[in-house]
Amino acid sequence: MKLNIRGVSVNYIQYGEGKDILLLHGWGQNIEMMKFIGDAFCDRFRITILDFPGFGESEEPSSPWSILDYSLLLESLVKELKLKKPIVMGHSFGGRVAIKYSSNHPIEKLVLFGSPCVRLQKKLPLSVIILKKLKTLPGLGTIGEKMKKYIGSRDYKAASPIMRQTLVQVVNEDLSEFAKQIEEPTLLIWGDHDDEAPLEEAKILEGLMYDAALIVLPGTHYAYIENLSQVIAILNNFI
Repeated sequence: MKLNIRGVSVNYIQYGEGKDILLLHGWGQNIEMMKFIGDAFCDRFRITILDFPGFGESEEPSSPWSILDYSLLLESLVKELKLKKPIVMGHSFGGRVAIKYSSNHPIEKLVLFGSPCVRLQKKLPLSVIILKKLKTLPGLGTIGEKMKKYIGSRDYKAASPIMRQTLVQVVNEDLSEFAKQIEEPTLLIWGDHDDEAPLEEAKILEGLMYDAALIVLPGTHYAYIENLSQVIAILNNFI
């Protein structure tokens, strides 16, 4: 199904009956990455999953978007589909959008799977240091731009020009202050070997939030899928 929201055609699916669950996928992913969760609860909840603009079968924005833009998209989608205080679950980038949205919109509960929120100072790889230096030297800025596609992150290299700019905006925003505003019960489910959103960040996020609990599972950035049966059991007790 498609909706036109904020000038973009947005693909979504909705199935099941009952209280609302809204599922938000990670960067570079699509509806299918969250359908495992939806299928487990559609017997007693109404499930809504969307392809974020720029991914899956949704259109790409005409200009770079920020986390705020994606949050406003959710606001319009929730109104259009008449979702009532949904339980919001997001993985990675989807969790970042969920944090922003949940900070000033009514939700029932929040679940975050490996969702980076705080920006920690990290030692830059040598390749990135070289790239930054090249861009400051006279006449070498263009070369620096061309090198991005060779030494950038996997997500950056795979993205279109607009989505590359979107990615830069998305990852550079610290959401700590928004996380502090969320009062609803929140569950953080993290992999102990998550290289994309290190466990250290999860512990900081748990401390920032009003009512949050952290559950650490064996696995990577996709620990919620790698431990799916256990995650479903945990969610059953939480929601």
